[in-house]
Amino acid sequence: MTNALLKTADDAADAFQFPVEEGQPHPLGATVDADGVNFSLFTQGGTGVTLLLFSAHDDPHPFQEIRLDRRVNNTFHFWHCYVRGLRPGVHYAYRVEGPGDLHGQGHRYNPNKVLIDPHAYGNTLTLWDRGRACDPYDNVDASMRSVIIDLNDYDWEGDRPLGRPMKDTVIYEMHVGGFTSSPTSGVQNPGTYAGVIEKIPYLQSLGITAVELLPICQFDHTEGLRTSPVDGSELCNYWGYSTVGFFAPHHGYCQSPEAGNHIREFRDMVKALHKAGIEVILDIVFNHTSEGNHLGPTIHFRGLDNNIYYFLVPQDKQYYMDYSGCGNTMNCNHPITDHMILSCLQFWVREMHVDGFRFDEGSILARGEDGAPMAHPPAVWHIELSETLAPTKIIAEAWDAAGLYQIGYFPGYRWAEWNGKYRDDIRRFVKGDGGMLGAVASRMSGSSDIYQAVGHLPVNSINFITAHDGFTLNDLVSYNEKHNEANGEGGNDGANDNNSWNCGWEGPTDNEEIDRLRARQIRNFTVIQMLSQGAPMIVAGDEHRRTQHGNNNAYCHNNEISWIDWTLVDKNADMVRFFSEIIRRRRRYGMLHSGQFFTGEKNARGLADVTFHGTKLNQPEWDNADGHNLAFTLGGSDDHDLHVMMNMGWYDAEFELPVIDGHHWYRVVDTSLPSPHDIESEGSEVLITGGTYLVPQRTVVVLTSKIAQ
Repeated sequence: MTNALLKTADDAADAFQFPVEEGQPHPLGATVDADGVNFSLFTQGGTGVTLLLFSAHDDPHPFQEIRLDRRVNNTFHFWHCYVRGLRPGVHYAYRVEGPGDLHGQGHRYNPNKVLIDPHAYGNTLTLWDRGRACDPYDNVDASMRSVIIDLNDYDWEGDRPLGRPMKDTVIYEMHVGGFTSSPTSGVQNPGTYAGVIEKIPYLQSLGITAVELLPICQFDHTEGLRTSPVDGSELCNYWGYSTVGFFAPHHGYCQSPEAGNHIREFRDMVKALHKAGIEVILDIVFNHTSEGNHLGPTIHFRGLDNNIYYFLVPQDKQYYMDYSGCGNTMNCNHPITDHMILSCLQFWVREMHVDGFRFDEGSILARGEDGAPMAHPPAVWHIELSETLAPTKIIAEAWDAAGLYQIGYFPGYRWAEWNGKYRDDIRRFVKGDGGMLGAVASRMSGSSDIYQAVGHLPVNSINFITAHDGFTLNDLVSYNEKHNEANGEGGNDGANDNNSWNCGWEGPTDNEEIDRLRARQIRNFTVIQMLSQGAPMIVAGDEHRRTQHGNNNAYCHNNEISWIDWTLVDKNADMVRFFSEIIRRRRRYGMLHSGQFFTGEKNARGLADVTFHGTKLNQPEWDNADGHNLAFTLGGSDDHDLHVMMNMGWYDAEFELPVIDGHHWYRVVDTSLPSPHDIESEGSEVLITGGTYLVPQRTVVVLTSKIAQ
């Protein structure tokens, strides 16, 4: 073979040795150009680096090993080389030598272990053996492999992030695999990015504006592999909250990851969603990695710079500080980790066109190098001030597993937060707890008690009732207790305090009255959420009453417990219609997503932007410890106003209606009524006569004003 450029990765199976040159320290990772590939790897404590090249994803041994020369291939702490003639599709990995001062400095260098590139755009796990990566011996024949991918080989067809304002956003949280894995999905490529594309018409019909994807960065699905004590099914890392590769789309959602199509298949999904007007938000996990605790596998960071990337126990650095609750914690505000985080986010925006991020256990981003919370953490502020990320949605889960709770802490208007207080207060109100009226008014007004005093806006609040972590909406109204026996953890996992109510019977029931009450409660939750200031987030399947059979921590179930059952879309079509209509109504009425706090300003009809009532006009029962009735009027800037009445008590209640000169009230929503009258379609609203409205128990009613004809 000559030195001519190789045309395919398969050519590398030959005994030919690629010419190696000095290369450049930046950018990190494997960068393709017309003549070859530049490799760059950071390791501060490493004393020697060897690049391994594999001809295929399942080759047990490299066809070429390139030992880097410290005098030629090292700049500062960057090890680099240029391999002339190398092409995309070749797989690669590293071995890194270094000191073994485990207890004193926390070093875990081991040249026996094969490491993937933290900046790789794709990885394959065909030969991966997690157990082999945990022992100190050579695992070259059972290791992960990174794959060389050319980022420039793609036609975006003019696509770019959509840039929809947060105030106009309705988020749909979903698992890429579970969305179409069930045979009931009927797609050609179940459980993949391509499968999501096939279901875009359904997402459009629902009316959501953004999908928030559970982690799609490369993770190890074999982590925690075991069998369920209930039925013997295989349990695994299904959710993906344990990252392996921050720059690499998860191989398990690809049709052909062994060919290095990770980037292309993910881009195809993003482009198709954008064409449908739907944004893509990534749930991203910078708080810990799949390398776990001191007994975990060596994958990358542990073998590169263990004492840089992770918090170590000061007294004995063989152990890890566990602020994440997952075995280790990333040291996010070390300059190198901070750089990796910012580079990663900018990569997903520039190269993959994603529209936003949700940061799992985001408060860990605020911990300094000593683990203590910082007033101005660099990682947080670099994200806030990045011009590349300026149009990007940024959402924090504003707490961590070590008790750091920072709702209202993250800076600026762009750092939205999952509002756990919203979830808890609305759950308590709808299930019937008394004395919640003031809290509910605040939550529905954008949580001004949390955000206004610190200069934030309602758009800083992500209003959610359910999330992937916890009960589904159907289970929230069907179970008083969690039922996690199938997880194999003896019932010790998952939250115990769910603020749920089973409506009189635990679990499935043939009692039609109970089932109707559960459906009404689901509609109550949904109406309240869509009437609230802030950005609503619903969970995939809640719109058709998906159940996890009382499991509130289904992280380990890649099976029917977690998958979307598409037969429910038809079975519960009335509920799907309700969700679709209420989302459409939210988008129709600008006063529901103004993006600003209420000020008391009046419109042309003399109505304030918000006025609260009880069953009597202008008499809210703030001090009633057993109060269940709350009403409010929203003055619109156009010809329409809204009047909302909520009765979460056990008795019907008569509510007075405000009078607007020249206007009549029309019923839009009454959650006590059967479909389709639970929510009327546009133009079919029902005229209300008289000065009062009888609101049945456990019911929300929404009226809209129209000019009298």
